[in-house]
Amino acid sequence: MNFVRLPIFLVCLPLIFAQKAPPPDLPAAARQALAVISGKLKAPGLQQSVEVLRDRWGVAHIYAQNQHDLFFAQGFVAAQDRLFQMELWKRAGQGRLAEVLGQAFLARDVNARLLRYRGDMKAEYESYSPDTLAILTAFTDGINAYVASLTSPGGLGLPVEFQLAGFSPDSWHPEDCLNRMAAFSMTGNAFSELAHAQAVALMGAEKATKLFEFDPAVTLDPAPGATFAGLAPSLLQNLVGSDHRIEFPARPPEGSNNWTVSGALTYSGKPLLANDPHRVIGLPSLRYMVHLVAPGWDVAGAGEPGLPGVALGHNQHIAWGFTIFGLDQQDLYLEELNPADPLQYKTDKGWERIEVRHEKFHVTKPASAVDIRNDVVRDASDPSSVDVALKFTRHGPVLWDDGKRALALRWVGSEPGTAGYLASLALDRSQNWDQFESAVARWKVPSENLVYADTEGNIGEHSAGLAPIRKWTGLLPVPGAGGFDWAGFIPVGELPYFFNPKEGFIATANHKMIPDHYPYNVGFEWASPYRITRIKWMFANAKENNHKLTLPDMAFLQNDITSLPSLQFQKLLRSTPLQNDPSLRAFLEWDGELERKSGEAALYEAWFEQIHGALAERFSRNRGAAQILSARYKDLPPDSILRILKNPDKDLFGENPVPARDQLLADTLKSAREELSKLLGPNAALWSWGKLHLVNFRHALDQQPGAKDLLDLGPLARPGDEYTPNATGMADSWEQVSGASYRQILDLSNWDRSWVVNTPGQSGQPGSPHYSDLMPLWDAGRYFPLLYTRKSVEGETTDRLMLEP
Repeated sequence: MNFVRLPIFLVCLPLIFAQKAPPPDLPAAARQALAVISGKLKAPGLQQSVEVLRDRWGVAHIYAQNQHDLFFAQGFVAAQDRLFQMELWKRAGQGRLAEVLGQAFLARDVNARLLRYRGDMKAEYESYSPDTLAILTAFTDGINAYVASLTSPGGLGLPVEFQLAGFSPDSWHPEDCLNRMAAFSMTGNAFSELAHAQAVALMGAEKATKLFEFDPAVTLDPAPGATFAGLAPSLLQNLVGSDHRIEFPARPPEGSNNWTVSGALTYSGKPLLANDPHRVIGLPSLRYMVHLVAPGWDVAGAGEPGLPGVALGHNQHIAWGFTIFGLDQQDLYLEELNPADPLQYKTDKGWERIEVRHEKFHVTKPASAVDIRNDVVRDASDPSSVDVALKFTRHGPVLWDDGKRALALRWVGSEPGTAGYLASLALDRSQNWDQFESAVARWKVPSENLVYADTEGNIGEHSAGLAPIRKWTGLLPVPGAGGFDWAGFIPVGELPYFFNPKEGFIATANHKMIPDHYPYNVGFEWASPYRITRIKWMFANAKENNHKLTLPDMAFLQNDITSLPSLQFQKLLRSTPLQNDPSLRAFLEWDGELERKSGEAALYEAWFEQIHGALAERFSRNRGAAQILSARYKDLPPDSILRILKNPDKDLFGENPVPARDQLLADTLKSAREELSKLLGPNAALWSWGKLHLVNFRHALDQQPGAKDLLDLGPLARPGDEYTPNATGMADSWEQVSGASYRQILDLSNWDRSWVVNTPGQSGQPGSPHYSDLMPLWDAGRYFPLLYTRKSVEGETTDRLMLEP
């Protein structure tokens, strides 16, 4: 599974609307539209009054007298801070972006409708928790109440983002929270299947297998008679929102870290639990922090603004966090179409009819004469409306066809209970390990490694997700005519789990969690081992030295920028003629820290990039593969590159592979220095990694006239890369495009001593003091307290809002 291909949400897309004059004083317009967060507000729909205390970091602590009002208020408060972001997220899931953004988003809308859940709604809601529908109803009613307060006579009017974009939000409904698009690219390997298929078509299964790092080791296994000519990952590029600034396919950023530590290893004698989920850099942040208090509820942490509850955090008794667990939750089926009737496809029982559903799509501007796909029909009476024929086989939606064959997707998103993160509604109320385990059984999408700690001193981990049982590897598309159907799902009790292990800690970093000889084919592609190796070494070192761990130790590890591959690269160089190069003395003595000011870090990254390119060129020349396959070498992680360099073979390096390898290293060093001279100047003493490795927080509306200065943040010089615990992932440039979307370090000896940070701020409203106030903390590796007791919250309250029925 290519689990690291994370979805790039619309909050970071550059959206281009019809050019219109901005408000004459844009900053003033933004301030005028800021939400009212102090005093009293009427909120029709509440049953009783609700108190909302915002602390000085912008976190809302919501105190309600009943569950309905708690989630009504959460929807209301989230909309105060993130309404525009929430509206785009909702429309992305509905397949209704083209209505407001134009025809460029029509293909994405079509795919959103194809992936939409169409099953039993009662089973869907009850899968997450028995009261999910009631919670979602209250939550969406709260959002609608806030919008109504803005647009009614005497209201503030819509936030400035809507003024810039030129459209208004529409009503929310419970089903809008069942968004499947948000989790699609975290549920499997459809893109990888097509990359594998393309390689097999060009060079055969045996040679193609050598391009990929499969664990457990397997050989790509085309089904008898399967042909993959013409297949490529780009066929599916509209399935995820992609930032137009990042070329597709981009080098994917890496995933997340979490760990839980027994009190036997901590200074306090109680567990510590840490988590830093890595996602695409966005503005506003993907994460939204909140504290929810009502009878039966007292939970604090972070979630997503368009969903109720808290996805990761703690309640009175337990704490939890997650990283992606690389389950393969998708399979592509090659359906053979009937030459006499392309709306029929072959099955083991003969030809069956493709199900066709016609749906209307509205486009904000008149559509051009060029259709995006052949199943789009224009409505002559309404130029802004198109009719699209959505096609489905017995396996699922048809994502592509050429009239002779079709690609149909079987994925877990068609099953009840597979909207991302909604199962946290059960986690939020779990009080102990047994209840946590029951909640884990409800967690289907995305697949996660859920770490656990409780105030009784227990720690644990359970990998969760809906895992198909298949008799084949799942690494390639398979024939749809029969013989490759799922045989149910793996029982959650057979997925990896740990409880109070003898080591005293549990850590996950998207690495392989399944044991050797695991009886199911759940996945073969995992994160490189560098982050988990470094994390485990730190804990082992602390144990060996009898050092009791503290919150600052956890913070140090979350912000660690030691590059293990760079140290391995140094070791390799010491076995080559370059060990005697006096110009490399400082590099060979460098400590491997990817610090902002480090010139050696800049040289290492530039050198490795040149090595990627040189290997790609050799691969393409020696094997005659297409450009997209040669790019596979550019995207290989350092462990694969180092393996190739450590053991050069004749296939890549010719009859004398070791001298050829040494020459490649010398040539790429020269090229790296030339590149750095162009980018940073000829004086190597002035080179630094932070001058190359920058992060920008770009708003979706930054291309509107006059908006960029108000909305965008950065650039900031950044340390690390995608293989350090402080993961700062890149795409096809040096710019950081992914990283810690949120960090938490939870102290089970005293909840008020827990540390967290979001970025760039809690509010998505430009002009708010909480629009970017957390960015300096995040950038510096610092935190603020996640306040929990009422006394501590009152001590840091800056804004007090009473919501009245």
